[in-house]
Amino acid sequence: MKKTPARAFAAILITLPLLAADQTAAKDPGKKTEGIGAGTFAGLAWRSIGPAHTSGRIADFAVNPGNPKQYFVGVASGHIWKTDNAGITWTPVFDNYGAYAIGCLAMDPANPNVVWAGTGENNHQRALGYGDGVYKTVDGGKSWTHMGLKNSRQIGVILIHPKNPDTVYVAAEGSAWGPGGDRGLYKTADGGKTWAKVLSISENTGVNAAVMDPRDPDVLLVTSEQRRRHVFTKIGGGPETAFYKTTDGGKTWRKITSGLPSAPMGGIGLALSPADPDVIYAIIEAAGDAGGFFRSTDRGESWTKMSSYHSSGQYYNEIVCDPKDVDTVYSTETVSRVSRDGGRTWTPLGLDARHVDDHALWIDPRDTAHFLIGGDGGIYETYDGGAKYRFVTNLPVPQFYRVTADDSRPFYYIYGGTQDNNSMGGPSRNTSADGVTSDEWFFTVGGDGFVSQVDPTDTNIVYSEWQYGNIVRFDRRSGESFSIKPQPAKGQPTFRWFWDTPFLLSPHSPTRLYIAAERIFRSDDRGDSWREISGDLTAGIDRNSIPVMGKYWSVDAVAKDVSTSQYGLIVSLAESPLKDGLLFAGTDDGLIQITEDGGGEWRKVDRFPGIPARTYVSDICPSIFDENVVYAAFNNTLNDDFKPYLLKSADKGRTWVPISSGLPDNGGVHTIIQDHVNPDLLFCGTEFGVFATVTGGKEWFALKTGLPAISVKDLAIQRRENDLVAGTFGRGIYVLDDYTPLRHIKADDVQNEFRLFPVKDAVSFIRTSVKYGQGATCFLAPNPEYGAVFTYFLKESPLTRKEIRQKRDKGLFDKGERIPIPSLDEQRRESEEHKPYLRFIVADESGRPIRILRAAPAAGVNRIAWDLSYPLPVPARESGSFDPFGKDPSGFMVMPGRYTVSAAKVVDSVVTPLGEPQSFTVTPLAGVTLAAADRAGLVAFQNDVAELTRAAYGADEETGVLAARVLRIRRTAAGMPGAPDGLMPAIRLAEKTLDEIRLALDGYEAKASFEEVPPAPMPIRNRVEELIGIQFSTTSSPGKTQVENYRAAREELETVIRKLETLKTVDIPALEKILEEHRAPWTPGRIVKIGD
Repeated sequence: MKKTPARAFAAILITLPLLAADQTAAKDPGKKTEGIGAGTFAGLAWRSIGPAHTSGRIADFAVNPGNPKQYFVGVASGHIWKTDNAGITWTPVFDNYGAYAIGCLAMDPANPNVVWAGTGENNHQRALGYGDGVYKTVDGGKSWTHMGLKNSRQIGVILIHPKNPDTVYVAAEGSAWGPGGDRGLYKTADGGKTWAKVLSISENTGVNAAVMDPRDPDVLLVTSEQRRRHVFTKIGGGPETAFYKTTDGGKTWRKITSGLPSAPMGGIGLALSPADPDVIYAIIEAAGDAGGFFRSTDRGESWTKMSSYHSSGQYYNEIVCDPKDVDTVYSTETVSRVSRDGGRTWTPLGLDARHVDDHALWIDPRDTAHFLIGGDGGIYETYDGGAKYRFVTNLPVPQFYRVTADDSRPFYYIYGGTQDNNSMGGPSRNTSADGVTSDEWFFTVGGDGFVSQVDPTDTNIVYSEWQYGNIVRFDRRSGESFSIKPQPAKGQPTFRWFWDTPFLLSPHSPTRLYIAAERIFRSDDRGDSWREISGDLTAGIDRNSIPVMGKYWSVDAVAKDVSTSQYGLIVSLAESPLKDGLLFAGTDDGLIQITEDGGGEWRKVDRFPGIPARTYVSDICPSIFDENVVYAAFNNTLNDDFKPYLLKSADKGRTWVPISSGLPDNGGVHTIIQDHVNPDLLFCGTEFGVFATVTGGKEWFALKTGLPAISVKDLAIQRRENDLVAGTFGRGIYVLDDYTPLRHIKADDVQNEFRLFPVKDAVSFIRTSVKYGQGATCFLAPNPEYGAVFTYFLKESPLTRKEIRQKRDKGLFDKGERIPIPSLDEQRRESEEHKPYLRFIVADESGRPIRILRAAPAAGVNRIAWDLSYPLPVPARESGSFDPFGKDPSGFMVMPGRYTVSAAKVVDSVVTPLGEPQSFTVTPLAGVTLAAADRAGLVAFQNDVAELTRAAYGADEETGVLAARVLRIRRTAAGMPGAPDGLMPAIRLAEKTLDEIRLALDGYEAKASFEEVPPAPMPIRNRVEELIGIQFSTTSSPGKTQVENYRAAREELETVIRKLETLKTVDIPALEKILEEHRAPWTPGRIVKIGD
């Protein structure tokens, strides 16, 4: 048997399914914390939970022409993603730049590492993300550089000169909500260092589409687009929308009109045929019936209307030509279409098992039946021209309008509504070691999803909403749903419903609901009946009385008010959790209405300090602690005003003060929420992330670790778990698990060296593995850290001697002063010093230490998790130097009960206690069918198994050590003159004993599987592995087989240990004594003495 030391039990660590669940260490050191701010909490990371069973709106593709398996995806409001393997895996490559909304991408055809990105969605629909200009990567997306046009807001297309890639054109649409900015067609000839506006229309009109003749890149055809959207209206086109052509690279332009509509035009899409660049197609939205699909065969000089077909210019009107067939052209829209006769007739593109509402299309030039199509539902790929599709199931970019968390046990569920991807629910976590699967999510209602509310007394009753106030009562148990939207009485006019209708479940009664149109309705029977508790609470402004782009527009204006809610609506609604009937209603025209008697009388507030008139009231949050206090968020983005507006009232809305200090000035506020324990702890969701204040709004700071720069439309707090849930508009749902350190931290804490925060009670359970062999496309949302999570604040990271010297040396070098050179002894001490680390000791209720965790010191608030297990008593690694941050293998689960954790720092082997110990409770998760009735007895048995493991590992290691000693003795004796005749037989006897021990431990060597070995004595190793493996997979009491297996293993191992002891203390020393008597060279275990 040829086996190396430590051979027998190495397989145990490999085969145990959950033994690799090592301790989680803190993050790398950060900057020194001087006060409470974003840096203080850098160690508190958001957890992305997707979901990905529905994806989100796709804006554009940029595919490597030499390798179509590699491409970039511009997500409309979810950054840029890249795949190198045809969508098997994805990497977000644009998460922390100045914009999250993407309008277009363009790849240098000669260098796929060079990609340009135009930020800001290239449409003007109601839920629109804006950008901050143009970005460029030259390293395949690893890094991006802002190239200018910061105020372009929305970019329609980017064209790269095919022969000179430093020449680039950008179609800047400009803001959809206001005039001015970087608007028009821009050109750079130096790779983006400088820009020239080569086509300017007006402050209200930009350029949205452009094509370039590949044969003569100085020839361009572009379209301008005049449009505007506000809360109260939308104008989809105007007289300034037109076609322009240049033949000299933008120096001069001609307006093209031949064959085009004379009526005002709206959104236009252009496509140049690669099969015949003389042919250009245009899809045009226009006033009346003037729009349609047009074709030019003379490079855009004149046009022929091929059909009346067009789609919505505010959301679609993108067309793509077949790379090989000049007459085949595609149009992306609600149900995308294809024409094979140059636009005369159109047929729907295949929609089998595919989401509607498409926006992007890439056709493989090598196989035109293969294409990628992206829309509101994500990415689909087809290889048969659209007959069947593959859905990309691992791109978690849904756009959530609203989120909430229920109180389900053992783990709560999260519900939310998404843009065009339904309302849904799913678990916040599960017991799987893999994470939450897409299969665990479910839909509660279709359409565009919005508010969800869950009955606190029965979590199977879920209220969900789709657009315009269509609410349903969903039964989670059965999957049934029941529509409960209020209906007008006989003869009563219809109500005015907002797209994102406010709806809430009263905190005072689980059967009471409120919903708002222009008036408020109340139900006291879970929505079976409704009564009005107010009249029209809005300002009653005629939206046609407000000028747009300096004019009043007729009803015939292009797509006027299409895909726009009516004006004068209630858009936010809240009830005080302290006073029944104290309701607040915010309107889209800038009012907050308040009633203190459940709707009997309403008090109007129409003036707010620093808030422009008619500003949209995005959220209202009554205080949990004082019925007089209420917070309000206002959002004026749709008036081209991106400032954050947050107010507080201490007198039920009669007077207000701003509380937005510290919020960035380039992003509005969508939502605000208050902690349920600390009245000064508030959170707000903004256009670019989540912010918190621990001073009641005096100062705000970002909570951004793990959360990309993204629009956060809604926040929810799960009070039982103290989790903060964020609904993002383009990156799904994020959870900040146990945010209580934000609640507890004080200004003094950041001036002290260390603080260990209170520890949340932990739940113990066996983690299972529910997915195997699903491939890399299987989306799994990570669970939070398992076990007890210890959160701590460290003011600054301790330094080693070398780091202290280097810091000193740098200061002297910068001053130009002489730098002392350390002595050799000092350098030796530097090299021998181990890195400082933090040590956490967990003790049981009796005070007995049971586990040590180590973490790299990092300034600020950080976390480390204990997995509720004892250490596995296996020998430490022999090779390599000491790594203080090495992960120790975990053993068996601890008993439920009370535990305490204490902290210390270890610097140059000196241990210094830190902070105050914290106690917490470990409780078992209910639901195990055959759980141990005597948990203490189970843990006692597991401790016995652990001790058996310690002895078995030790016997295995010691066998290897002794075998090495005996082998060296044999080799030495073979060359030793005058060796006594009895030496070699004695060595052979020791070797035989070792062989017997190896056989008892490991059994006969198997060629492939132990089961193939003919019947023989059961190896101790097999018995121990079996015992260990069972303990990691169950909390059931040990069966009789286990107990007998343990006894047999122990008895056999005790025999082995006695033999080892005899070898080590008697037999081998006797051999070594003979060697020393004959002045033999050194062998392991002997100290060679100097003879006389």
